Amino acid sequence: MKLITGNSNFPLAQNVASTLGIALTKASVKSFADHEISVEIHESVRGEDVFVIQSTSYPANNHVMELLILLDALKRGSARRITAVVPYFGYARQDRKTGPRTPISAKLMANLITQAGADRVVTCDLHAGQIQGFFDIPVDNLFTAPLFSHSIKERFKDKSFVIVSPDVGGVVRARSVAKRVEAELAIIDKRREHAGVSEVMNVIGDVLGRNCILIDDIVDSAGTLCNAASALIEAGATTVEAYVSHGVLSGEALKKIETSPLSKLSITDSIYMHDTKERSKKIEYLPLAPLLGDTIQRIATEQSVSSLFN
Repeated sequence: MKLITGNSNFPLAQNVASTLGIALTKASVKSFADHEISVEIHESVRGEDVFVIQSTSYPANNHVMELLILLDALKRGSARRITAVVPYFGYARQDRKTGPRTPISAKLMANLITQAGADRVVTCDLHAGQIQGFFDIPVDNLFTAPLFSHSIKERFKDKSFVIVSPDVGGVVRARSVAKRVEAELAIIDKRREHAGVSEVMNVIGDVLGRNCILIDDIVDSAGTLCNAASALIEAGATTVEAYVSHGVLSGEALKKIETSPLSKLSITDSIYMHDTKERSKKIEYLPLAPLLGDTIQRIATEQSVSSLFN
């Protein structure tokens, strides 16, 4: 097999390559003065099983175009099979029409990746599972629940804790982790009673005197996560931590996290943030490379991927 990467998360790609015991395929992914992207692959890929590792994180559109052009270059280079490994799948939050004359951008992304030449897609914790149905090629949606569960068991083995979903939409995700760690589940019910009136946060479940662990898939502006943490502390929680799959961390997110009741935020390294640790001591990274490496190995050798999560 061959591994190749764009510029979105080079350290993660290197770690995956190290896990598999192979070197990254030599390639140049550059931009001209007008930001037009140029790709050149410096090794033969004819007849190879090629995996392209590229998150569509900030700057999202640049990294999307890098992925598409890499796929096209590999297809024209006669690769036998091309798998797009997209740890963080951008535009996934635009999975349905939210009003008149609005796009379904997640479907457009699926079309673009397929037409560019991908034969298969590997991603991690899609914002909405039904996005797999937007593709007409196989999609492996990996779950971080086992990764989070292992960390939670190690850190809270002698403590009383409860798993919390920060909103009603994330209940299935939080329940999956709660089941693995054999913990109770609580839910934050968030609603806005009237326009211009601040949100009311109701805690459903018993959190009094307990350590609360929030589970979510994306932390972007961090508003929902920090508000949920505050609501839990007001409801009598002892401490609040969070485990999140993808750390977008846009705008003032790090500042909000630093001033919030959150004692720790654990996120995977699906998105590369080179100075995050220096700007916030509360953030801890959980490596995805072992999971991605194992998945790539199983796909290359035609083994079951779903058995990873049993």
